[in-house]
Amino acid sequence: MIAARGSGQWGLLALLLSAVTINYIDRGSLSVAAPLVSREFSLSPAQLGLLFSAFFWSYAVFQLVAGWLVDRYEVKWVYAAGFLLWSLATAATGLLTSFAGLLLMRFLLGIGESVNIPACSKILARHFPEQQRGFANGLVDAGTKIGPGLSTLVGGLLIEQYGWRALFLGVGLGSLLWLVPWLWYVPSNESSPGPQTGRGPSMLEILRRREAWGTSLGMFTLGYAWYFLLSWLPTYLVKERGFSLSAMAVFGSLPFWGMAVTSIAGGWASDRWIAGGGTPTRVRKTFVITGLLLCAALMLSAAFVADRSISLGLLIAASLSLGIFTSNVWAVTQTLAGPEAAGRWAGIQNAIGNLGGVISPVVTGLIVGGTGSFFLAFAVASVMLVLGAAAYLTLVGEIAPLIWAQGRAEEAAAGRAASQQSV
Repeated sequence: MIAARGSGQWGLLALLLSAVTINYIDRGSLSVAAPLVSREFSLSPAQLGLLFSAFFWSYAVFQLVAGWLVDRYEVKWVYAAGFLLWSLATAATGLLTSFAGLLLMRFLLGIGESVNIPACSKILARHFPEQQRGFANGLVDAGTKIGPGLSTLVGGLLIEQYGWRALFLGVGLGSLLWLVPWLWYVPSNESSPGPQTGRGPSMLEILRRREAWGTSLGMFTLGYAWYFLLSWLPTYLVKERGFSLSAMAVFGSLPFWGMAVTSIAGGWASDRWIAGGGTPTRVRKTFVITGLLLCAALMLSAAFVADRSISLGLLIAASLSLGIFTSNVWAVTQTLAGPEAAGRWAGIQNAIGNLGGVISPVVTGLIVGGTGSFFLAFAVASVMLVLGAAAYLTLVGEIAPLIWAQGRAEEAAAGRAASQQSV
């Protein structure tokens, strides 16, 4: 496993932030290019929704594989392999001439990017204590917002000048440069990748915990709303609100920048609260539940108002609220799971969460195609967020490290040994 302490922690965190940013630039490029891609390939809204969701088919399923891999093998090499695959899939998209080819590359992109959350969660759970974990997670999560922000802003301007293919080729091949500092900076604990000696709970044991279902269902509702915005916001701003491509590039990126700011600020504020005496349960749940409910109310309002400037302002405010949630959601999981289970739990949680990403683009495409409006799509996303808050309230109890069956067995063995020695 990676050895990082002191200043090494923050160098590692900087690499994770940049990787996550690249991750979301790559996956968000299709959303920015969607108006031109759909025109070139004559895609209906339902077909475009299918193309968006293809990424999540493999991404969701392979979360389970990635979670097992990062708990089992050296995370440096697992992450590097996934990064290489997703970068090449992005670049290849710019060369394709068929709808089937686009589907295939989105599928491969999902396999490569599936390593991201389990690997980050494993690293942060091991190297950052509770009172630092909110900020560390918030900073890494900011990459999931900076990426779409850059993709929307720079990508929108780029495709207006050079076409959508240049966007995919540029970001895909340019991403490969990140592998150089990762392979140089992160040390290897073994001469070659191989099984780790540490053990942890099985996936079945994790799935027996209602806390795992609470965080996973909460993530499902986030996935639905988040990927609704990530996939359809550029098209919504252009087709329903009448923004030009260049205006969409600027204004459509604002919600993501706002979410990045509140994710970092929310992580910092929650850590300060805990350092000042607040319990992780009260602090983390307050941020998680408040963020979900505020986002639901503001998102629905944004779809309801007629004025496009007010609508954009409400969407930005909704994104700010969602950042409050995302700054703490993985800190909750890492505390509950502990380092020995963080990879597997994160894989399960993100797999279930990204089923929302599978469903959301397709459902939205069907709604927009059937009604000619985005209003009902916004309403469904808002209801999902309310259900996510309910999952955290009812299924997730105290936020404290769980004792797994293996841990109980080791404690019992130690007790028996001590008892024998005393005799």
